[in-house]
Amino acid sequence: MKKADIKTGFLCNSNCRFCVQGDLKKALGNKSAAELKEIIKEASRDCGILVFTGGEVCVREDILELVAYARQFPFHTIQIQSNGRVFMDERFCADVISAGANEFALALHGHTPELHDYLTQSAGFKQTIRGIRNLKKLGQRVLVNTVVTKPNYRHLPDITKLLISLDVDQMQLAFVHALGSAALNFESMVPRLTLVMPYVIRSIVIARHFDRQIVTEAIPYCFLKGYEGHVSEQVMPIMKIFEHDHVVANFTESRLTEGKLKGPDCPQCAYYEACEGSWKEYPQAFGWDEFVPVSRER
Repeated sequence: MKKADIKTGFLCNSNCRFCVQGDLKKALGNKSAAELKEIIKEASRDCGILVFTGGEVCVREDILELVAYARQFPFHTIQIQSNGRVFMDERFCADVISAGANEFALALHGHTPELHDYLTQSAGFKQTIRGIRNLKKLGQRVLVNTVVTKPNYRHLPDITKLLISLDVDQMQLAFVHALGSAALNFESMVPRLTLVMPYVIRSIVIARHFDRQIVTEAIPYCFLKGYEGHVSEQVMPIMKIFEHDHVVANFTESRLTEGKLKGPDCPQCAYYEACEGSWKEYPQAFGWDEFVPVSRER
């Protein structure tokens, strides 16, 4: 089912050190409700899933109005992508569910306030935890994304255990993309994949033990030998992104042609056709030595 990803704007109540949007939130602000309603109508023509994203969509005073408007169209899923802070208010949770949202993709980047709040440069950890609990109490499907960075990668198993205790429906470990603030903070935010992977694998093992769904994003197959089934790109739907000033008709094609690269040895790999490769900024900084093709004779 095709997914529409609608950028409602760039204003945000956090200031993540790894945010790919960087200073866009200051420069571009938010779209008007009228603009977004036209985009929602357009998206309904060929998309069955609608995602409201930002910036932070829940800082908009009209978010309930926009969700209710979207419910008039035949979307199978109306997802709110958020840092989760506003969901600490149980009344807001109930209101946005009543308006029509039926899936919530929140973000948690640490297992303690100190780590998460350092990365987001906001006092949001306790708010997001409470938000997850509120949504689960109300019977909602909650997905949680953790951006894998240099400060938090050693704690991925602890983050996984915390999310399991919160009964989230799916966890995603997304390797940091060195754009925006992440590019400015490259040295402090972007770790080496070979150092990260033992902790990613440990997180997968923990999730499997508790029969919980966990996926990775932007980690090539060659780093996930024996755990290839957790590569999220293989099940991602075609996504149409409504950006600030243009539309990306097929984000998969855009990732492959503009965002990611494959190395000189990648054609030898058993997963060459399935794998998307790496965000291009990573090998541009570190080279291709870590990327070892998987034998086709496996």
